[in-house]
Amino acid sequence: FRMRQVSSYKLCHWVNPSCIIPCNMERGVCLVQTTLPGDWLEPIAAEWATGFVRDKLASCVHRNLVTSVYHWDGSLESSDEWRIQLKTSINNKDKLVSEIQKRHPFDTPQILAWLAESTDEYASWVEG
Repeated sequence: FRMRQVSSYKLCHWVNPSCIIPCNMERGVCLVQTTLPGDWLEPIAAEWATGFVRDKLASCVHRNLVTSVYHWDGSLESSDEWRIQLKTSINNKDKLVSEIQKRHPFDTPQILAWLAESTDEYASWVEG
């Protein structure tokens, strides 16, 4: 197998995962994601999500309206939801997840967390 040269490092990494991307990604941050009811008005979803940044549990939050398809009570459902993705330090993840559980309107909220590689500068900013 011979790889041809590509101009995009992302494409190179997708074609051959052993390709080294020329970026120093030695640190990590934690991404935490949840969803909120899609019938919430944007200012309500924004206030709920922004509260975690205001309380210094997250350094940044992204929110966008998505359509989710899922099984619930034996039926296939589809509904709009607000996807909320928060960035926090590794040390702050458990506090953030606990607070999301306390504030969440769903009985069974989706709460996902994963470690993401980061530049040193971005991780330092996230850590405050």
